[in-house]
Amino acid sequence: MMVSSGSTEHTGFTAPAPPVAAGPNGSGPLESAPRTRSRVVMACKDIADGFRLWRLAATLGWLDIRLQFSGSTLGPFWLTLTTAIMIGSMGLIYSQLFHLVLKDYLPYLSISIILWQTGLSALILESCWTFTRATETLRSVNMPYTVQALRTMMRCGIVFSYNLVVPVVVFLIFGISPGADVVLALPALLLWLVDSVALCLLLGCACARFRDIPPIVGSVMQIIFYITPIIWEPKQVAGHAWLLYFNPFYSLLEIVRRPFLGQIPSAMSWLISGGISVVFCLLALFVFSRSRSKLAFWV
Repeated sequence: MMVSSGSTEHTGFTAPAPPVAAGPNGSGPLESAPRTRSRVVMACKDIADGFRLWRLAATLGWLDIRLQFSGSTLGPFWLTLTTAIMIGSMGLIYSQLFHLVLKDYLPYLSISIILWQTGLSALILESCWTFTRATETLRSVNMPYTVQALRTMMRCGIVFSYNLVVPVVVFLIFGISPGADVVLALPALLLWLVDSVALCLLLGCACARFRDIPPIVGSVMQIIFYITPIIWEPKQVAGHAWLLYFNPFYSLLEIVRRPFLGQIPSAMSWLISGGISVVFCLLALFVFSRSRSKLAFWV
C-alpha cells in the first residue's frame, strides 16, 4: 500500500537538523561574537541611560532614607548621634589600650570609622541587595537596571554625609585643620563613586542569582575590619607596614583618609586603588552584560 507523497507523518523520515558551529575542540555550540558584542553594547546602553536618570535615582535614595526613619523625631540624625557615641567610647577605650594620645588618636579613629562603616563596608553590604530590594519595580516598571545601582549609591551617600559631621566636630574640638591637602580627597572620592556603581552592578547581579552570597560577604567584611588599620594605625606594625599593601581595602582607605588628616597618600596607594577600580569595572561590565536579560526572573 502506497503512502501519499504529500504526507511524511508515517514514512519515518526526519529532516536533518541545520548544522551547528562547534567549539574549538568540538565541545559544543560556539557563541557568535556579534551576540557577545550585543550583550556588552546593551549593558553599556543601560548604564548610560541610568546615568541620565540620576535625578530619579537620587529621589528614590532619599525616599528610602525617609521611609526608614518615618515617624522619628530626629530622623536621619539618629545616625549621627549613634556614630558619635560609638566613636567617643571607642576612642577613650582604645587610646588607653594602645597607649596613644587621645588628641592624635581620636581624629584618626573618627575619620577611619566613618570611611569604613558608612563608606566601604556599608556600600558593599548594601550592593548585595541592589536588585532584590527592588523586585516589584523591576517587574512592573520599564527602566534601566543601572538606576537601582545609582539608587543604592545615593542612599549610602546620604548616610555617609550625615555621619561625616562627627569627624568634623572632632577636628574642631581638637583644633585640627587638614589644610589644602584635603582637596586631594576629591579625586579619591570620585574614584569611590565609580567603584560603588561597579560594585552594585557586580554584587547585585551575583546575589540576585545566588542568595547565599550576602551572608558570606558579611562574614568576610567582619574579618577584613580587624586586619585593616581602622581602629589601629599602620605605624603600630613597625617594619611590617609594607604587608598592608596586600590588603586592597587599605589603599582604598588611605587615598581618602590621608588628605583629611593633612597628609598626602603614597603613590603606591594610588596605583593599587586605580588597578582595583579597573578590575572592578571590567568584571562588573562582564557580569552585568551576562546577567542583565535574566535579572527580572532571578529577583
